Amino acid sequence: MSVKHPIISVTGSSGAGTSTVKHTFNQIFRREGVVAAAIEGDAFHRYDRAAMKQAMEDAGKAGNEHFSHFGPEANLFEKIEEVFKTYGETGGGQTRYYVHSEEEAQELGSPPGTFTDWRDFEPGSDLLFYEGLHGAVKTDKVDVAQYADLKIGVVPVINLEWIQKITRDKSERGYSTEAVTDTILRRMPDYLNYIIPQFSETDINFQRVPMVDTSNPTIARWIPTADESMVVIRFKDPAGIDFSYLQSMIHDSFMSRANSIVVPGGKLDIAMQLILTPLIHRLMERKKRAC
Repeated sequence: MSVKHPIISVTGSSGAGTSTVKHTFNQIFRREGVVAAAIEGDAFHRYDRAAMKQAMEDAGKAGNEHFSHFGPEANLFEKIEEVFKTYGETGGGQTRYYVHSEEEAQELGSPPGTFTDWRDFEPGSDLLFYEGLHGAVKTDKVDVAQYADLKIGVVPVINLEWIQKITRDKSERGYSTEAVTDTILRRMPDYLNYIIPQFSETDINFQRVPMVDTSNPTIARWIPTADESMVVIRFKDPAGIDFSYLQSMIHDSFMSRANSIVVPGGKLDIAMQLILTPLIHRLMERKKRAC
């Protein structure tokens, strides 16, 4: 953790909805005049698309049917830790981009499924913002979580997470339901060992819970809407959180535990604005005093 060079990490698995949280953070950054050096978790995959396909085939031949983007073999955990540590100490560091589509390829100048070159952060950033799979990962070799000043978990209930992933991969990437289901099954051991444990490290978890039947995610025709959902917001340390104020500002919210508030899904953005803006102010005030 660093007072002069704070780090915010948003963590969630594929299909969890971290991009929605990232959008809210970007809104806050623009409104509050905060300059963020942004990095994406995909930048720290070990393999590009072609090499990953080959690595999966090689792992399968060796008897490993669970090689996945969720685990350490397919990621540069040490590099994430290095970037967090370096930024916390100096306010500098490097990142790159993984190119997902033809549109991004035109913008970034690298073919889809490849990485851009590593590049230095632009100077003068106020904080580092990470969004991806492993922003709070801990193993016997690395501890990324220790370097982040504010850790956010995005954790839909599992069936909803699967519905979101299946729907996205079918509509945006042309995969079949069977292919996406195979991916979910292959990733399950790494999901249990490297994704789930992070949500005990996070400071705040946002967990969307659908209020409609999601019993069989493989046949769902659409993703439950925000108005068909509730969101459980859990604080690791509720000290300093004004729950009475939040309840007065967010209609139909209620406390489910001493450290958890439940809000209607359609009020998630306003809830995040109310909760996260003061926390970002706090980080910036600490930074200003230290500098």
